[in-house]
This record gives sequence, structure tokens and C-alpha cells, in this order.
Amino acid sequence: MLCARFAISRTPLREALKVLASEGLVELLPHRGARVARLSEQDVRDMFQVMGALEALAGQLACELLTEIELAEITALHYQMLVHHKRGELPDYFRLNQAIHEAILEAARNPVLKATYLSLAGRIRRARYQANMSPARWQQAVDEHEAILRALAARDGATLAHLLHRHLANKSDVVRAAVATGAVATAAQGH
Repeated sequence: MLCARFAISRTPLREALKVLASEGLVELLPHRGARVARLSEQDVRDMFQVMGALEALAGQLACELLTEIELAEITALHYQMLVHHKRGELPDYFRLNQAIHEAILEAARNPVLKATYLSLAGRIRRARYQANMSPARWQQAVDEHEAILRALAARDGATLAHLLHRHLANKSDVVRAAVATGAVATAAQGH
């Protein structure tokens, strides 16, 4: 069915599924095909702990290496993100939110850190998006981003590391609750 839908042969489809499996996005089932990988509460906890540590390190390094141009770009992304928050435009807000985190990662100038971060980011991107769905969590995330931007502008690496780590821990709590209630699995099946 997928081969017909995308007008491709089985070989490239199999290779694509292997790549997705290596990234933890799909599970390959012997003699039965593949399915979207499901995240357990423990998977979410483990991944967010690592992501929090990686983002904290990225924040510390970025504070040491950040240029004025990079700071201006991150600030512009932040204010664009706030516009989407005010308008209630979650997909655009989320895209800019991710761009901010990735810009901080880029400013850290550490290719090993970046590769490790990106290897996990794809697996939990859907779950991170769903964590921002409640209005209370969305506002909390915006408030956290305000503090993150202030620490970055002040080049306060220790504070920024703490804020980023806490930001990911807060998101982890919400995502784990969504996994526990089946909200993440249900949304994944709808895609």
C-alpha cells in the first residue's frame, strides 16, 4: 500500500523503514511489517533526562560562544514565537520553539553534542508537541522561554543550563501524563 501511495518500489521503502527504526520512530515486526513506535512512560522519562542534560550543556557552551548576531536571531525567533502564542497558533509556535532550541544547540558549536541531541530529538518531537497542548502548560513554556532568553542574553551559562534542564523536566512530566492516559498513542495512531 505504501509503495503504491508514494510510487516507489519495495527496496527504497524497506531502506526508509530501517532508517526510521534506527531512529526509534518505527518498530520493525518480523514477517508482519512495521508500526509507529510507542513510547512508554519510562521511555519518555529516560529520553527527557538525557535531552535535559544535553540542552543544559548546549546552553552553557552557547553562553560562552554566542555571537551578537546569533543572539539577535534567537531573540527574533522568540518574539515571532510569542506572536503565534498570542494568536493561539500552536503549529507555528511549536516550529519556532524548536528553532530556538536548535539555534542554542548550534551556538554551542559542538558537533558530537548536536549529533547526539538530534538522534533523540526526532523520536520525541511528536511527544514534545503534544505536551504543549494544554493552555496552562503552553503559558508555562512561554514563561520559561522568557527566562531562557534573559539568561542567554546575560551570558549566564549556569542559570541557562538550570532553566533548560527544568524546562525539559516540566515537559517530561506533561508528556508522561499524556502517555499514561493514552493521549500520545492515540494521536500517533491518528497520523
